[in-house]
Amino acid sequence: MTYGTADPGDEGAGPKSTLASTVYHQLRDDLLRGVLETESKLRVEWVVSRYGAGASPVREALNRLASEGLLGRHDQRGFFLMPVSAEELDELTRTRCWLEERALRESIEHRTGEWEEQLVLALHRLARAQRRLPGEPSTNNPDWEKLHRAFHRALIGGCRSHWLVGFCDQLSDQASRYRLISQHGPGDERDDLAEHRQIAERTLDGDADGAVEALLNHYRLTAAMCMARFSQDGDPKATAAKALRGRK
Repeated sequence: MTYGTADPGDEGAGPKSTLASTVYHQLRDDLLRGVLETESKLRVEWVVSRYGAGASPVREALNRLASEGLLGRHDQRGFFLMPVSAEELDELTRTRCWLEERALRESIEHRTGEWEEQLVLALHRLARAQRRLPGEPSTNNPDWEKLHRAFHRALIGGCRSHWLVGFCDQLSDQASRYRLISQHGPGDERDDLAEHRQIAERTLDGDADGAVEALLNHYRLTAAMCMARFSQDGDPKATAAKALRGRK
């Protein structure tokens, strides 16, 4: 099973696998950043042209992304971006809250000095990064995105279950697509750094109930902002396509 993270064996693979891995990471990054339009078809020929790779490694990369749920696949008709909807967002948020609550409680229960240090460092790095690109207030800074992901991974990294962390990674990938929409909706004035600090402080204090409450509220607020955008524009799919196109 794959979880949407880099495979340790990629570096030692042959040329074909290495190229497929390169295409996979480039395409995955574009998917999560909203570069590609929602529900657009991803024909092999188009991907070959865009990423400058052969058909074989491209198919391998597309199949890998489909196995992770980031792409859909029609028999004999190729690949497509998974559609977004208010219903899926609700289910996604509920499931993510269930799993990350368990992962966070386990991390706090089995806390170590190394885990605490990693969490403090992840928060420090996130706090020093600019969320938006200079001169582009509607565009997230790719470096901030990486640090944001690292913070949430560090938060649950002490749960002692690579399976649980892997499932949480997959849900994080899916949720990031919706977060691209929410930043264009009402409530952009949220103090996300304060939210992350509260989560970290309660976690480091060993306040499992308080940490879980802060984390789940953080995710639910993002979901609510997405829902507000859906409600404002009427059609979730049209809203997503419009917002994602605006990121190009």
